[in-house]
Amino acid sequence: MPGTGAVWVLPTWMLPAWVLPTWVLPTWVLLAWVLLALPPSLAQPQPSGRRWVTEKEARFDTTYADWVGADLINIYAFNHSVRRNRTEGVRVSVNVLSDHKDLPVLFVVRQKEAVVSFQVPLILRGLYQRKYAYQEVSRTLCQPQTKAEVETQHFYVDVSTLSLNASYQLRVTRVENFVLRTNERFSFNATAAQPQYFKYEFSEGVDSVIVKVTSAMAFPCSVISIQDILCPVYDLDNNVAFIGMYQTMTKKAAITVQKKDFPSNSFYVVVVVKTEDEACGGALPYYPLSKNASPDEPVDQHNRQKMLEVTVSPAITSEAYVSSMLFCLGIFLSFYVLTLLIACWESCRQQKRKGLLAAMDSPSLDTASLLGHARSIPDSFLGHAPYDSYGYGSFGNGSSGSTEGITDSMGSAEVSYGYVGERSLENVAGRPRLDSLSSVEEDDYDTLADIDYDKNVIRTKQYLCVADLARKDKRVLRKKYQIYFWNIATIAVFYALPVIQLVITYQTVVNVTGNQDICYYNFLCAHPLGNLSAFNNILSNLGYVLLGLLFLLIILQREINYNRALMRNDTHALECGIPKHFGLFYAMGTALMMEGLLSACYHVCPNYTNFQFDTSFMYMIAGLCMLKLYQKRHPDINASAYSAYACLALVIFFSVVGVVFGKGNTAFWIVFSVIHIVATLLLSTQLYYMGRWKLDSGILRRILHVLYTDCVRQCSGPMYVDRMVLLVMGNIVNWSLAAYGLIVRPNDFASYLLAIGICNLLLYFAFYIIMKLRSGERIKLIPLLCIVGTSVVWGFALFFFFQGLSTWQKTPAESREHNRDCILLDFFDDHDIWHFLSSIAMFGSFLVLLTLDDDLDCVQRDKIYVF
Repeated sequence: MPGTGAVWVLPTWMLPAWVLPTWVLPTWVLLAWVLLALPPSLAQPQPSGRRWVTEKEARFDTTYADWVGADLINIYAFNHSVRRNRTEGVRVSVNVLSDHKDLPVLFVVRQKEAVVSFQVPLILRGLYQRKYAYQEVSRTLCQPQTKAEVETQHFYVDVSTLSLNASYQLRVTRVENFVLRTNERFSFNATAAQPQYFKYEFSEGVDSVIVKVTSAMAFPCSVISIQDILCPVYDLDNNVAFIGMYQTMTKKAAITVQKKDFPSNSFYVVVVVKTEDEACGGALPYYPLSKNASPDEPVDQHNRQKMLEVTVSPAITSEAYVSSMLFCLGIFLSFYVLTLLIACWESCRQQKRKGLLAAMDSPSLDTASLLGHARSIPDSFLGHAPYDSYGYGSFGNGSSGSTEGITDSMGSAEVSYGYVGERSLENVAGRPRLDSLSSVEEDDYDTLADIDYDKNVIRTKQYLCVADLARKDKRVLRKKYQIYFWNIATIAVFYALPVIQLVITYQTVVNVTGNQDICYYNFLCAHPLGNLSAFNNILSNLGYVLLGLLFLLIILQREINYNRALMRNDTHALECGIPKHFGLFYAMGTALMMEGLLSACYHVCPNYTNFQFDTSFMYMIAGLCMLKLYQKRHPDINASAYSAYACLALVIFFSVVGVVFGKGNTAFWIVFSVIHIVATLLLSTQLYYMGRWKLDSGILRRILHVLYTDCVRQCSGPMYVDRMVLLVMGNIVNWSLAAYGLIVRPNDFASYLLAIGICNLLLYFAFYIIMKLRSGERIKLIPLLCIVGTSVVWGFALFFFFQGLSTWQKTPAESREHNRDCILLDFFDDHDIWHFLSSIAMFGSFLVLLTLDDDLDCVQRDKIYVF
């Protein structure tokens, strides 16, 4: 080119033939012959960058069998009429016949307001990034809204690939029954690559509905999702959890949907089949790998299909919420009314007996009824004394009218304890009974050697009476047992506050993420209120709180009446009957109220990690009841609050460890069984010897000495037969439970541990009743009615408890297989009825403990047998 110095060089193939050298012509001929001799696949030229695009007018319900290549793009144009008041679903189904996994066919559906794209074979990932390939894919298109009465909308399906030649089949159809109808069942099939979703529109006057999906087959595992009317719809296994509410499913799924959460008054019900069943508790499939295949090679799952049935039904109305709350309040407030009526009835009886008691010149008798008002005529007034025939440790003549045998346990620390009969009733009655507790300490009474020797003499007698074990100052014991209440109140505050904060966080996570697999509800009977997903399960715990409060009021009334009797220097209140200590009763009432609160917190979001919230105070209630039974006849030697709560804390610790690490762990069960048996033996020794033994380095020598003297040298029976019978039965039961746990290793360790406590409580209570009747004592009308009624209520309560509406021992999907519909007022399920009945049964059990020994209120303590 002039001025540039550039030189144009033409390529050889552009030169004329007469210009070329003679040797070039044979070369071109040879090259042409080689190209013609090559196979067609090698001779075919590579893509040149120029692509052909074909557009076809397509129709619904027509199958298009076509091919596409690297230089060919097919476009199918569809149009259909959309009406404002009618929604029709459109479904695109494709099947790629060519096997080019590394060069898939891409399908792009362009709509008015959305674009949906997917490749075939469709690759979905499972656990551990496993790949699964699907050749047949069907997708339902998102339906854009229209404001016109009738509007024609167009959409296009683009098909392209980088493969040289790929054959496929395309079919576009209208979805029948795309809009679900209320209370009408609809059946359909779904696969991992062929998900389904349908639309539901709220009817007038319906504020919430329950979407129920069922299937006759547990597997393959599937996911049910509720999504707002938005495009795109997330309907694949790898994106279904992005928006909306969702839960995994085997045979049952149910989601309550509220109208206020969907501004368009409609929503999509999306059903997706998962690639693997591990999320639903199924086995992980075998991942086939050949020697020549790459570990990243996708697996073809073939026809992984599930048949399902969906039903949308209206949920309960706001009137049902109000009526259910009033019903719940009415049941438990009726106990307040009933208690008031019984108090009035006892007051009337008291007024009628005043004349008889005045005629007999007898002091008034208090604290014998439910509220401490009932008064009974001593048997000596009627000409017989049923307790005179028992010489259980009595130092006197055994006469109920004698002043001998009445011990003064209200003396100060400076007055040494003497044997029964050294003080007269007149000297005792003149002493003040309500002194300050601030200057009295329990340790002041157990330091002198003679007092310790006196303990050994008294507590190792063959036959003991209550007077022998009620020798400590009442002010000291009152302060000791008040610590039970203050300690449990402190525990309740520090335990409940973080629990409430945690469950609120759980509920917030559920509401924000929409993941309903976090909480194990009975989804077929879970009625939301505000941010709470299952308000009915929370409301049903109200009984524990109200009845616990009522029990505290009853105890308060009893204590007031008892203190008034002490102020009057009432002889029977001072020296007759079982010693009155109310601290443990206050602790029991508080524990019942806390059980209601923490059970409600647990049911905000019941799951594996917070089950101990529901059981912690159950352990405490069982322990406190056993301590109260023991305290009745052993007031001086009952455990302190600190040691008792330390033992209960150890139980809760084992509960948490067992729940976390105990499932299938043989080493844990061996350690726990050994600890269980050793603790049973130590406690049995403590009870048998009334605490008069020592655990030190010489314990083995003393055990061998006792075995030699009692079993080898001379065969003698146990000194304390009744105690031995109880302890042998208790050891048999506990050893059996330990063996059962070691052999079976139940998954629900918390319930197993609670069963141990309840079995021991029932065993001790049965022993107490039998020994009470065997000792010639009687059971009055009120405690007898409480025992019978409580037993019946416990029976019905346990029936509903064992219905098992959900279980966090399984996966959420498997747990939902146990879900059932509501059975009471269309609001409460079986577990709610368990809450109702168990709270009533616990309240009745507390009343039994409170009133069981009211028949002894006129019997001197040196005539009340210790067992």
